[in-house]
Amino acid sequence: MYDLNKIEKKNICIMGLMGSGKSIIGKDLSKYLNFQFYDTDKEIELQTKKSIKNIFEENGESYFRNIEEKICLELLNYSNCVISLGGGSIINKKIRKAIKENSYSIYLQVKINNLVDRLKSSKKRPLLNNNKNKIEIIKNLYEDRRKFFEKADFIINNDNDKNQVLEKIKTELNSYAK
Repeated sequence: MYDLNKIEKKNICIMGLMGSGKSIIGKDLSKYLNFQFYDTDKEIELQTKKSIKNIFEENGESYFRNIEEKICLELLNYSNCVISLGGGSIINKKIRKAIKENSYSIYLQVKINNLVDRLKSSKKRPLLNNNKNKIEIIKNLYEDRRKFFEKADFIINNDNDKNQVLEKIKTELNSYAK
């Protein structure tokens, strides 16, 4: 098992905008490291027994963000795991503090046009649903969150081949293990 004590962190968190590949990269990375994998959005759905889309529709974004904060703070306190954070969780100051204290953070950077392509048929994204101008929404989300994403310990482009991205992340992590 990979030893995070060498970098004085408890866990690894993956962050980025919706559609950036956090869950896919996170799952594969957790297998490589022999760590438990958590997806904060999946955990929210398990605990509330509702889809993210339904939570937004029935209870609103503010309610969702409160649940997200509670679950993220709990998960970010775990050890030896990879956590895929919901795209908007980074706007929460308490979550950012927990990331900084406990996590080696990886930001998956993806070009806006690629995000739009990846998300064009998704029905599970409440911030994009019922909106014709997806590119404008994604650009605005990126502008609002970029300053937080760019404070990650490691920033990597995830526009192309996920295997190349995983290899670069592994190389980066292994450089700390020596």
